[in-house]
Amino acid sequence: MNKIVFIAAAIIVFSGYTFAQKGIDKQTTTIKEQTNTSKTANDSGQTYSWGKDKTKIRKLLDNPFTLNSRRDVLIETIVDQLKNKNLIIDEAASRFDDGLIVTQPFTFSKGAILTKTELNRYAVIPDTDSTWTRGRYSLTIEVKSLDGIKNNVYVTAKVEGRSGNGLFTEWSTLQSTGIAEDEFLSELAQSVTGDVSEGERRP
Repeated sequence: MNKIVFIAAAIIVFSGYTFAQKGIDKQTTTIKEQTNTSKTANDSGQTYSWGKDKTKIRKLLDNPFTLNSRRDVLIETIVDQLKNKNLIIDEAASRFDDGLIVTQPFTFSKGAILTKTELNRYAVIPDTDSTWTRGRYSLTIEVKSLDGIKNNVYVTAKVEGRSGNGLFTEWSTLQSTGIAEDEFLSELAQSVTGDVSEGERRP
């Protein structure tokens, strides 16, 4: 009888040990799987090339911007550049002999949906309840000769937005962000030197 009790007790103890061992094995397997998953995620993350396709950003060009060219040739290049941008020269306000070129207002945006976004790019928009329906700018370009070859080109943009509040509409002069000036200067420099880097412009 004692033998039977002893054998039964031994079987119970052995079974408990085996069950506990299986529990440990399952926990070990789970930990290994989680570790492998984490390692795989980390390994795959190492293959990413962060910044490879990141948008290029450059600062605005100096304004005035110095260009090497004969003054008369540079003014002709500026006139051609304005025509390419569909900017009409204000003949009455311009003085070519003095290196002064003024354009008529160029409307770059129409409609309430797009105008606020485009206008916000070219100008600092005041915080008002007005609805912006159009945006335009005119350029004043001055060419100052430094010597027989070097010239300083200074560009000023007059940015305007048309707004309304339901009763009336009006054009308001806004502070330029410098983007309109930089767009023209960079295209002009590209035409003269071909060395201006491309990229998103940031004031």
